[in-house]
This record gives sequence, structure tokens and C-alpha cells, in this order.
Amino acid sequence: MAPRRTGPAAAWRRGARVSAASAARRRWAPRRLSGPALLAGLGALLLLTLLWAAGQGAYSLPLRALPGVLSGSTDASSGAGLVFFHIRLPRLVLGLVAGAGLGMAGALMQGLFRNPLADPGLIGVSSGAALAAGLTIVVGSLWFPDLPRALGSWTLVLMAFGGGLAVTVLIYLLSRGEGGTRVGLMLLAGIAVNALAGAGLGLLSFLATDEQLRNLQFWLLGSLGGARWSAVALVGSVTLIAGGAGLGLARALNALALGEAQAVLLGVPVERVKRIAIVVTALAVGAVTATTGIIGFIGLVAPHMVRLLGGPDHRWVLPGSALLGAVLVLLADAVARTLMQPAELPLGVLTAAVGVPFFLLLLRGAHGRRL
Repeated sequence: MAPRRTGPAAAWRRGARVSAASAARRRWAPRRLSGPALLAGLGALLLLTLLWAAGQGAYSLPLRALPGVLSGSTDASSGAGLVFFHIRLPRLVLGLVAGAGLGMAGALMQGLFRNPLADPGLIGVSSGAALAAGLTIVVGSLWFPDLPRALGSWTLVLMAFGGGLAVTVLIYLLSRGEGGTRVGLMLLAGIAVNALAGAGLGLLSFLATDEQLRNLQFWLLGSLGGARWSAVALVGSVTLIAGGAGLGLARALNALALGEAQAVLLGVPVERVKRIAIVVTALAVGAVTATTGIIGFIGLVAPHMVRLLGGPDHRWVLPGSALLGAVLVLLADAVARTLMQPAELPLGVLTAAVGVPFFLLLLRGAHGRRL
């Protein structure tokens, strides 16, 4: 083996090769969009996705028939009118608000943890909602016999929502220290509590009857099939409130990207920002998960793709993630209800099966290195 050359000339040649490789990567890297252009493009993409998804399903609605249905020239009591207004439209709106909530929550968590691989599930809201839903389905009639009579069809939704919030509060309290909330400790607490919730779900699956097990698995896999206007109103109002609060954190998250010490020097109330970000994420993801079940991966991939397209400024990342999250959920739902007609694929399975390989390829292409 030849000895490695040293000296000024060899160092200059190595530096030249590195500079040439860096220049080549910059030359082939996609040009980032400005913030307004990014939001305009994502808004147009969302509109096209809505139009396309409106016609997909076991009952196909041709695109040319949609203007008549929307304008009222087509009889609302006809087959097309009934399908669109009572089944397809609430499903589309629920997918839009659910995707927006998950995408924005993912952007908040990635900004808070200062890690593009962070996910809303790190704070336990999804696992807490799943555990509460499992308790309601398997032992709810024994432990809470009066709840179904009092809450009716809202029993599962409200229990899952409350469970998600309760687990998030627990993780937040466990991450508190003398110097405030520690993000690293929150991550470790989230991993531990998520594992405990998974063990609880495993025990409930073991104790459940066949019917209860089917209901639990159907809920855990996620679906927009149970969309109704009351659920749309719940998720939409919570997502709207959470989105407004989340957008107010954009500048603070930009400062946090420099580190907590630097953010404090810039006048950012770091602890208050952490609390608001956690509450906003818990509300948005809890409402979505309680209504649709677990839809994974949207909160991870949407913010990362937006940053690749438009840069790391949270003034554009937060609304862009909401728009792209809505696009991804609507696309996945349209494919889920058409791929194996008349059956419907679980939405959470589809988002993970398609999203994970795509995300890995996206990371490898963006960073020019093996994962």
C-alpha cells in the first residue's frame, strides 16, 4: 500500500477535490422557492388534489359532473348528489383538516426539538389516545357503563382525546427539571411512556374478544371512513385554533434553531414557547387521532419536504406543512378507497408503506450520503 502523501501540495489537491464536489452538489441542488411562491404552489396543489379526490371511490364521480353537483343544477337527491354531499364531501374536509393539523404539529415538534426527524408521537399524544381508545373498546362497558348512555357515539372520540392529552401532560411533567423543561429528557420520557402504552395495548388485545379486537385494530390502523359533519366541526375548530397559536411561534422557533441560550439572549421566552408548542401539538394531534385513528408519518415527512423546497424559516414552514399535510392525507385516502374496490385499505398502513421508502430516498438524495 502506497504511503499517503502529505505536505502543502497534497493538502491543496485534497481541498480542491472537496471544493469541486461541494460545487457540484450546489449546482445540482434544487433552487429553493420564496415563501409566497411556496405557499401559492402548495395551495394550487391542494386544490387540484381536492378536485381529483372528489371523484375517486367505489362510486366514481366524473370531474365534468362536479360543477353541476356543486352548483345545484344536479338534483341533490340523485345518486351523485347523495354520494357527494353526505359521504364524499365530509370525508374530503376531514382529510383536509386532519392533514393540516398533523403537518403543522410535525413542524412544531421538529422546530422545538431542533431535529428534522422529530415526530408528534414523541410527546405521547398518539399512544395515549390509542391506549384510551383500547380501554374504551375492551373494558369500557365494565368500567364505565354509564358513559355510552351519556355520550353516545362520542364516547370513543372523547376518551381518546382525553387520553392523548393526559399522556402528554405526564410526559411534560416528567421532563421538568430545575432549569425548566429539558427537551432531551422529554424525548426519553416519551420513548418510555410510548413503550408502556404499547404494552398496555398488547394486554388489551390479548383480553379482547374477536369483535373487540377487530374494532380496536380498525381504529388503530386509521381511516376517514367514519367522517361526519360533527367530527369535521370538532377537528376543524381545534385545528384552526391550534394553527393560529402555532403560527404565532414562528419567529420564536427561528430563534430556537440557534440554541436555547442564544434564543434567551434574543429575548425569546423559551419555557413559554415550549409549553405553547406542546399544548398546540397535543390539541391538534389528539383531535385528529381521536376522530380518525392513528395516521402515521404525515407529521414527519411534510415539514421535511417543505424545508427542502422553501428553506427553514418557520414563517413559511408551518403553513406550508399544513398545506402539504392536507395534500398527503387526501392523496392517501383517495388511493386507499380505490386501490382494492369495494374494500378499503387502512389509511395508516398506506401512509407508512408508501411514505417510509419515499422519505428514505428523499433524505439520501437531499444529503448526498447513505443513511
